[in-house]
Amino acid sequence: MPPGVRLMQKVSSTRTFARIAPHFIPAMDRAVHRLTRGKVMLSAQMLPGVILTAKGAKSGQPRTTPLACMPEEKAGTWLLIGSNFGRPGHPAWTANLLKHPDADVSWKGQDIAVRARLLAGEERAEAWAAVLKFWPPYATYQARIEREIRLFRLERR
Repeated sequence: MPPGVRLMQKVSSTRTFARIAPHFIPAMDRAVHRLTRGKVMLSAQMLPGVILTAKGAKSGQPRTTPLACMPEEKAGTWLLIGSNFGRPGHPAWTANLLKHPDADVSWKGQDIAVRARLLAGEERAEAWAAVLKFWPPYATYQARIEREIRLFRLERR
């Protein structure tokens, strides 16, 4: 594990982080991603990330959201975790994918057309176990909220 990752896991599990992070991390990631023409996301220095572009659930307009993800290298897919930093409501991007599952991601500077699928049952349980090994603070997020964190698998179209 790279130096600083354990510290970042501890910090990211705090309620203070959950209150503050949603206000600055996405904006910072969008700006750096734009400036580097899709090659860099600062938050990806700790966790891999994609820039998701999906139609808004209500507006139908394209919505761009930087997100941490768990790449599934062998399958060529990605898991998106709707943790919302352990806050009560589902993040808006999850509603967008539920209504409009066809989306695009920018992954390591490459634009890829994907279809999102909400995971349920045994498939979700297996993915959740993998996610917790990948980034243990997600367990803390789940423990502090009553809703079940949504997990989506993104598959290439």
